[in-house]
Amino acid sequence: MSRPQEPHRPFLPFGNPFKFILPKGSYLSPKLLALLNAFEESLTERVKSLKPGGKEDTVTLAWMTQAISTLCAIHTDVKTFITDLELPVSDWDEKWIDVYLDNSVKLLDICIALSSDISRLNQGHLYLQCGLHNLDGTSNQFMKARSSFDGWKQHINSKNQRLENCFAILDSLTESLNLPKIKNSAKGKVLMRAMYGVRVVTVFILSMFAVTFSGSTKELKDLQIHETCWWTEAFVDVRDFISQEIRSIYSSGRITSLKELEVVDTSVKKLYPLIQDGVDPNEAEQLQLLTSNLTEKAEKLSEGLDLLAKEADRFFHILLTGRDSLLCNLRIDSTVSNPAEVNNNVESKEVR
Repeated sequence: MSRPQEPHRPFLPFGNPFKFILPKGSYLSPKLLALLNAFEESLTERVKSLKPGGKEDTVTLAWMTQAISTLCAIHTDVKTFITDLELPVSDWDEKWIDVYLDNSVKLLDICIALSSDISRLNQGHLYLQCGLHNLDGTSNQFMKARSSFDGWKQHINSKNQRLENCFAILDSLTESLNLPKIKNSAKGKVLMRAMYGVRVVTVFILSMFAVTFSGSTKELKDLQIHETCWWTEAFVDVRDFISQEIRSIYSSGRITSLKELEVVDTSVKKLYPLIQDGVDPNEAEQLQLLTSNLTEKAEKLSEGLDLLAKEADRFFHILLTGRDSLLCNLRIDSTVSNPAEVNNNVESKEVR
């Protein structure tokens, strides 16, 4: 995606991108600079891809699935970046390891909570299927259908405590976003800058997911970031667009910002009054049309949730393998450097 024509400015859009992490007089080799620039250019393009094509595409299951897929790609990119950086775990500062292990376990907790809510919504499909199955024309069956639709409404409006706990974890991750001070390691500074970008985008996307599933903008916050990063402009554009649309959706009185779920809820509300006291023969055609419409929308919701669940599971495993890889490298390094202390060192890392 090309930039629009604009007056000449420095190569990097926010001046010196290392101002807040590199003290005056610090030096980056051309190789390190090229490596970091390439990573941040790639991150910028991935962030740009998160912006929906229009308001109608915002906070849909298709967008959420793409967003999780983008997170998978970003976390895979940073693994490759670390390999290319040629900075073995044995050279990592203890603080970097602490930050990584602490963040990774919190992200895993959030993934579990979000997956549980996806499952909760998907379980609601059983109520819809049961209700639709009972629309065969007899008053007794209509009573069962109404009961199923009542169960569905109650189910989708229920609270998920795991999801509620996500917001405290996200606040903790946000508070820890500031880069640690690093001395005497150009590679370490480059690593922390790359990790900063990955963490910002990850926290933002997961926050949007949590707000979407919670059904409230109470916890919707505009994530503030350093203005000296290559990807800042793209990130702010995406952040503002999506946050504004979510606020607009909830201010209109809708029960959810997830559009496929809202469509199903609307279909149920249209169908429910028609079967309240049985169906007049003159309304049989309308009943068939509304039933067909709800069947179609319910299937689309279920299929979308299935695809989202698969991508969420893939992201979970990327996080888990990254954490396991770091712990494995720490174990190997401990064995080589001091075999007598290996058990104590590894155990202390694993409980983080």
